Amino acid sequence: MMAVAVTTQPGFSTGKPIMIFDRTYALSEFPAVNHAYDVSSDGQRFLMVKDVESAAAATQINVVVNWFEELKRRVPTN
Repeated sequence: MMAVAVTTQPGFSTGKPIMIFDRTYALSEFPAVNHAYDVSSDGQRFLMVKDVESAAAATQINVVVNWFEELKRRVPTN
C-alpha cells in the first residue's frame, strides 16, 4: 500500500510515493472490486481480509442456541 501527497492549488501536483506497509492479503471475490480491504469510518485504519492459509486455524467454535428467543426478548416487536 502506497501513499502520495497531492496538492491542487495553484495546479495539480503529486509528491513522491511512500510505502505505508507491505503485506499480502486476500483479493476480493467480486470481479468489479480488486481489493479486499476498506478504510475505517474514522479514516485511521485499513481493515483487511487475510488469506485462509496465512490466518491461524480456529481452535474453538461457539454455537449459540435459542438465539432467536433472546433476540425477541431484547427487541420486542410491539
